Amino acid sequence: MNKPTPPATDAIHFYDPRTGAHGLPRNPFKSLVVPRPIGWISSWSKNGVANLGPYSFFNAIAETPPMVAFCSSRRPKSDDFKDSQLNAEETGEFVVNICTENLKEQMNISSAPYAADVDEFEKAGLTKGQCKNVKAPRVAEAAVALECKYYKTIALPNAPGEHSHVMVLGSVVGIHINKAILTDGMVDMTKFRPIARLGYWQYTVVDNAFWMEPPEAK
Repeated sequence: MNKPTPPATDAIHFYDPRTGAHGLPRNPFKSLVVPRPIGWISSWSKNGVANLGPYSFFNAIAETPPMVAFCSSRRPKSDDFKDSQLNAEETGEFVVNICTENLKEQMNISSAPYAADVDEFEKAGLTKGQCKNVKAPRVAEAAVALECKYYKTIALPNAPGEHSHVMVLGSVVGIHINKAILTDGMVDMTKFRPIARLGYWQYTVVDNAFWMEPPEAK
């Protein structure tokens, strides 16, 4: 194994994000922690309206029990909390659908800032699938869906002049996997092909994977 060489000090661009003065054409932060999985959150409102929206600040955060989290901000114009957060809090459940390459256009349609009484499943031409342990619908076309019970909401610090952000946590109580993405009983990334968010308006797709087991301590 070749030892990597660090770049020279003058080759590093540094900025303090607390100042907002990054000195580049666009803020690079979201282009640096990449790729980020997209949690395509589906839920019911307390009034019975289905909601579906993608969140790139999302991830699995624990294995036993399995838990997930997605981060949400207020709506830019109305300053109201977003529907996914409100629905999770008010109904106590939500579903994380994993978006794949074949559903990227539908995911993008569902990202528009629709009013709370608009059903994004209908806008995107998607089918509501029935879940086993929650009442919220899943995206029937999605290769993977995680049924979640709402756990708690954690308020995050506000940057000056920015909208408040929160982290919504959920416990996974049901998992749907399309058998078409399995090979010898294991998830095959070349069949799964989940998409992920990069920076700016860029996305990528997972179309290859390599196996590397951790070494024994010596």
